[in-house]
Amino acid sequence: MDYYELLIDLHKHAHRQGPGGDAETELALNLAMIDRAAPQNVADIGCGTGASTLLLARVLNARITAVDFLQDFLDVLKERAESMGVADRISTLACSMDNLPFADEELDVIWSEGAIYNIGFEKGVADWRRYLKPGGILVASEITWLTDSRPLELQNYWDGEYPEINVASAKIRVLEKHGYSPIGYLVLPEHCWLDQYYRPMQARFEDYLNRNGDSEEARAVVAAEQREIDLYETYKAHVSYGVYVAKKLR
Repeated sequence: MDYYELLIDLHKHAHRQGPGGDAETELALNLAMIDRAAPQNVADIGCGTGASTLLLARVLNARITAVDFLQDFLDVLKERAESMGVADRISTLACSMDNLPFADEELDVIWSEGAIYNIGFEKGVADWRRYLKPGGILVASEITWLTDSRPLELQNYWDGEYPEINVASAKIRVLEKHGYSPIGYLVLPEHCWLDQYYRPMQARFEDYLNRNGDSEEARAVVAAEQREIDLYETYKAHVSYGVYVAKKLR
């Protein structure tokens, strides 16, 4: 397998493919003031194996389209939805988030946890806006600086990984620029990174390396992930995911 396939192999059976938590998804729902009893047409874009999708299916009266470009992830989501008894509320769609098939003003809610970076925050909020009904809700989490300045080692790392990283005020300005009214913001706490994402990943490293013959390529994947973990643990006061909740203006 090449590096990309090896990366997928590490993450495809994980509960989460990025930082997050059920309590924080619930908090974002509350900030969005979504009527949980009213019928909703929801797209969860970049859903991975469905941590947020499955929670939304449990608590909303919604038809949810779970979008990811990796069919492997969607297959896991389907199995989990069946086991939880919510498969009838979820349909899966394997496609790129920059080539979505939704009609204009089709959706009540767009949800995207830890995924919008794949096309960039500004492109995502700008391109997806047309799919929302007037007054529709966008919830997206995005890697965010928590401080105005930060150590050079951390700055250089994230500038290389995702040059669009910025402080929350800059992200909110992007939302306003593209026709949204921001209505809520929260920062993912440390446990969303360590307990929900990094520690489970580290627990998979040994089996992952054995499964892939302890190859140089597999070890490179582990080393890259461990590098990110080490940087977070050292500099977690400076960076997290911000969860942005906004309403589409008419």
